[in-house]
Amino acid sequence: MGRVAKAFVWAAAATSVALTGAAFELALEAELANEIAEPMVIGVPGDEIDQGGAGVDEPSNGAWVWAPGPPVAGDAIDHKGHVSFVVEIPEDDTYYIWGSVVAWDGNSDSFWVTVTPADDDPNPQASQDTFYRWGVQQGPAWHWDRVNQWLNAGTFDREWELPAGEAVITIWTREAATMLDTIWITDSQGAAQGELPTDADRDAQLKGGPKAVEPDGKATTTWAGLKAR
Repeated sequence: MGRVAKAFVWAAAATSVALTGAAFELALEAELANEIAEPMVIGVPGDEIDQGGAGVDEPSNGAWVWAPGPPVAGDAIDHKGHVSFVVEIPEDDTYYIWGSVVAWDGNSDSFWVTVTPADDDPNPQASQDTFYRWGVQQGPAWHWDRVNQWLNAGTFDREWELPAGEAVITIWTREAATMLDTIWITDSQGAAQGELPTDADRDAQLKGGPKAVEPDGKATTTWAGLKAR
């Protein structure tokens, strides 16, 4: 895994949350992540049809990330690629992560998830450790699903004890065609679902600097350049 570019564009907001005692909430666009590693790429409406899947509703900000492929067992790009987000955690606490996702069927309904410094495994794609396996709730439309731990003995919601400071959230490909639109991080255990990013949230992500990405079937570019087309 290459070095993930650092960006602390949410530090001011996090400090404000810590001072006021309000619940910490951070909504992030997947396509604006700090790092998108192939074959995980940006998808836009129409790409899913090209791969033989059903059409999806308009995603937040017009794009999502995925490892594109038909929803079949044993796709050649399973367990390859990832998307990483660098965030600033405001205080020592327990945190929970939700994703806005689409999972067509049982062949396209899982990711691997790690959050450092809490998690020890540097690459669950290699270790195949089910501790880090997220069994994504199936559905053909965008819906919220809390990141869980899909063990052979059952599925349990995950939580992370994180210290104040930098954390890196990495969503790793497990099955091709599983789609991720946004992620939402909170310290509220009782949250019923996540919240989509606002324009202000997207501006904060973009202020971290342009990120090199490669949309499916397009030349390497930046998200800002893609939006300008």
